[in-house]
Amino acid sequence: MVSALRRVCAALFLLLAASTVAHSAPASHRFVAAHGRFELDGKPFQIISGDMDYVRTPRAHWRDRLRMAHAIGINTVMTYVFWNFHEAQPGQYDFTGQRDVAEFIREAQQEGLYVILRPGPYSCGEWDLGGYPAWLLRDRNLKLRSLEPTYQQAAGRWIDRLGQELAPLQLDRGGPILAVQVENEYGSFQDARENDHAYMERARQMVLHAGFTSALLYTADGAEEMTRGSLPDLPAAVDFGTGDAERSFALYRKLRPEGPYFCAEYWAGWFDHWGAKHEHTDSAKQVAEVRWMLQQGYSVSMYMLFGGTSFGWFSGANSNGQNYQPDVTSYDYDAPIDEAGQPRPKFFELRKVIQDATGVAPPPVPQPPILGSLSPVALTESVSLWDTLPAPVESEQPLTMEDLHQDFGYVLYRTTLHGPASGDLVLDQLHSYARIYLDGKLAGTLDRRLGKMTLPITVAGKEQRLDILVENSGRVNFTDVLRTEQAGITHGVTFAGKAVTGWQNYSLPFRDPASTHFTQKPASEGPTLYRGTFNIGKPTDTFLDMRAYGKGQVWVNGHALGRYWRIGPQGGLYLPGAWLHAGSNEVVLLDLDGGAVPPIRGVDHALIDEPVRAERVEPKSAAH
Repeated sequence: MVSALRRVCAALFLLLAASTVAHSAPASHRFVAAHGRFELDGKPFQIISGDMDYVRTPRAHWRDRLRMAHAIGINTVMTYVFWNFHEAQPGQYDFTGQRDVAEFIREAQQEGLYVILRPGPYSCGEWDLGGYPAWLLRDRNLKLRSLEPTYQQAAGRWIDRLGQELAPLQLDRGGPILAVQVENEYGSFQDARENDHAYMERARQMVLHAGFTSALLYTADGAEEMTRGSLPDLPAAVDFGTGDAERSFALYRKLRPEGPYFCAEYWAGWFDHWGAKHEHTDSAKQVAEVRWMLQQGYSVSMYMLFGGTSFGWFSGANSNGQNYQPDVTSYDYDAPIDEAGQPRPKFFELRKVIQDATGVAPPPVPQPPILGSLSPVALTESVSLWDTLPAPVESEQPLTMEDLHQDFGYVLYRTTLHGPASGDLVLDQLHSYARIYLDGKLAGTLDRRLGKMTLPITVAGKEQRLDILVENSGRVNFTDVLRTEQAGITHGVTFAGKAVTGWQNYSLPFRDPASTHFTQKPASEGPTLYRGTFNIGKPTDTFLDMRAYGKGQVWVNGHALGRYWRIGPQGGLYLPGAWLHAGSNEVVLLDLDGGAVPPIRGVDHALIDEPVRAERVEPKSAAH
């Protein structure tokens, strides 16, 4: 009797367990390209999407930004995954906190959005080195974005590791990932003219090996480059900017008459460079083109829907091999949602266009974030950079940042020049900005942005100490120039035609500047660290007004806000309220000019359209 009862109980338990599993198991969904269109579970599906990168907004704001994005009427969100954000050193992966991309994707799903993933390994995105980790450049024989085995092995390990995090979030496993992009605009790359799709085929196999076997794979290129950057059996998307929709789609349809048709990057704005004017785009034209694309039944993703901020040192640069254009910290992009999460007027216009085209009412527009101001914060403590130097690494030739196992920040190069002598000091391939000091006095500034790598100097007397303080202003993220983007002095120094050797190399990554020993002595001229504290009640987002300062970097409560530079067009730095505390807070400032500085204040609006100003470069004394 007991045995029979046990058998009945066991059977009931198994039935209950099976029922529970069946009830809790997610339904298996399928997203494909078929019959000249995209289909979700066998039904037509028009992708209406926008790009927003989880790295460019604090984790505490992810859900707010996703909710605002959904309210414009999109059904999908696209995001880059930048390799260097997760593997800063070889084999050291970080997917925690701000880097928890899986959580971002889960939150997108919870907000009712599908996800399209852009995992690289090359991304671009106006991000330092296009997302590649700087340590790859230590090996001068490694050829980025190529079939070279060492590169392929490193990239394959990265994509495999990313797959461990994100492959379980594919659509058929209950997650929101519809599709995965293979590489990024490879048709624009010089090598695409030479290798007959071999690189792209390898990139596809890399993604499949990482476990992205059920998501739809696709490629994306400009219309003219599509034949070089695509694979014949994968859907190919097109990328273009405002005013180019009809022309691009006309060529697109000739190249891919079978469809489906997807503008994977419709540039709904543009990015800014230091020393250039702020980019304004034609919002009326954007609204009209989005309306036209949706009416044709095309899928579209707005790049960017929300741009955000390239916090810290991560903003990249453009170069065609001749010029160099470093990007500002803000990635506002003139997007429909601005840097602080506020909807612009074109947000509401696009919202109406999407609703009219789909017949679907979007979610209500959430309350925008509150922007506040900060009372002036006195920077009461300071210390000269010269008094904080670490132990140097000695070498005959100057070492690059990568040689020093450093990715971002500054390097100070020190040696002795013998005289009396006069002549040109030449920094061969400076990457990217330098201030030159003789016995602690500023002799001048060199700037890759201006093509200026030569400075006439005079060495008075028998000898003078030469200090060259070099900033990585952002590694190039586009074209094959990225293969030679070691930061620092990359090819040696000459003075009066003779090689300068015997260097002390000081690595200055500024990972924890708040731990520096500050004093309350008057600040000296020259590169200086400052610190101040302030108390607040309820934290709100704000913008630090940096227009009274020269050039440098800001940290608040240990968070690196980004670079500032008086040459504009960006005059302020976005400070998220999520990084502030009720009560006491700390701000640290690195300024290359030094000397007495005014209090720093926060304002309740962006300062992104500031007039371009000249940089102060006149020599001045620097105390030690």
